[in-house]
Amino acid sequence: MTEHITPVAGVAVDARHWIGGERVASAATFTDVSPIDGAVLGEIARGGQAEADAAVAAALAAFPAWAATPRTERARILHAVADGVDKRIEELAVVETHDNGALLRSHRRGVMPRVAHNFRFFADWLLNLEHEDFETRGHTNHVSWDPAGPCVLITPWNAPLMLATWKVAPALAAGNTVILKPAEWSPLTASLLADIAAEAGLPPGVLNVVQGYGAEAGSALVAHPDVRRISFTGSVPTAKTIAASAAANLVPASFELGGKSPLLVFADADIELATDLAVEQYDNAGQVCLAATRLLVEESVADEFTRRFVEKAARLTQGDPRDEATDIGPNIHPRQLEKIDGFVRRALAAGARAVMGGAPGEGQYYRPTLLADVAQDSEIVQEEVFGPVLTLQTFTTEEEAVRLANDTRFGLAATVATGDQERAGRVTAQLVAGTVWVNCFFVRDLQAPFGGSRHSGVGREGGTWSFDFYCDVKNTVTAPKGWAD
Repeated sequence: MTEHITPVAGVAVDARHWIGGERVASAATFTDVSPIDGAVLGEIARGGQAEADAAVAAALAAFPAWAATPRTERARILHAVADGVDKRIEELAVVETHDNGALLRSHRRGVMPRVAHNFRFFADWLLNLEHEDFETRGHTNHVSWDPAGPCVLITPWNAPLMLATWKVAPALAAGNTVILKPAEWSPLTASLLADIAAEAGLPPGVLNVVQGYGAEAGSALVAHPDVRRISFTGSVPTAKTIAASAAANLVPASFELGGKSPLLVFADADIELATDLAVEQYDNAGQVCLAATRLLVEESVADEFTRRFVEKAARLTQGDPRDEATDIGPNIHPRQLEKIDGFVRRALAAGARAVMGGAPGEGQYYRPTLLADVAQDSEIVQEEVFGPVLTLQTFTTEEEAVRLANDTRFGLAATVATGDQERAGRVTAQLVAGTVWVNCFFVRDLQAPFGGSRHSGVGREGGTWSFDFYCDVKNTVTAPKGWAD
């Protein structure tokens, strides 16, 4: 029905939910607006308890057959989904850029190809998933991964489809059924994924997409007694609410909750490389959970580092993300822009100095900002801003650098720039972080564990860790005797 189709840059996107292999409308809708220019993209079906119940029921009904589907067939279908993504990379890239404001060139060249890779990787990993049998007093132990059941996956707005499929692909590969709840600020590519999955032959009810607000659709989904796994990427307060619902039903939950990651620059580092790494933290308008927003620089090289950083950052082009020349696009929503500006204004009022930036630009754009003269216990150092705002602090000893790096409630990632391999080993061993990069940034392999420490999250996903989470891991112990002749 054409009234439910919203055209985005020539791409037709169905604004309804996808439940049990069918499009389902809701009585209520919410307005999806592009951060690029404030244009209305469409009126999106707004789910609640009824839609959540229907989606879980569909997932539960589809689960036995999908769980019993041979590994090779599940892998074949996931590869077919990846093929469908590859065929529609341009459409997916254009729609997501309009929906969340990230760079079109990045979506075309990196993000959407990674979406396809997510499906291929976990399909292939499934086929090789095994644990070598071992013996205990002559008895044989055999480890297996059993599908858990319906999984609720709640995803963020900063990299909507890539982060959704990072969860969807292993959950489906494991033999589970899925209810995906995309962020209300960027729901459109999740709808396109439902179309692609159906075209690839994924059976009805195996993947369901319920759109809406967290307090309505999200809350109803995570509290449902038939849900067997919950994976969430987002804020700490929301995770606490979800954890309470999960606890009531003893449902395992995986949380990735952002961070306040440090970039430690030692005097023996390649300063050119270090400043390149620092400027890279403005990627996606600073809306990256892994971003090293706290620049910790050894005092003896701080002036040179700052000078080079400002020179490089000044060359960044901020503007329309559809333009190939643009380096920094808009922030996702007026509320997010207001939040970013509030952090900066309070920091400046408390005595921070704006080395560069420090105010919004035109429209929904915030100028790349670097703040110095900030106290370690200040809000701007301790809390996640999720915008193009970095802080600069100095240290004089290795011990002080590690202390400053670890002195927040987060622990998602850290980056170290040093020319001393022994120092790199000492420092990384002491950092509280789920991922540490040395003289590089954002090098990600799907077979590696990913997650955060402290308030940055609970659990690890990636490679076998994903299957450990999305499955009930079983050990079968068989006696050496007792078989009939």
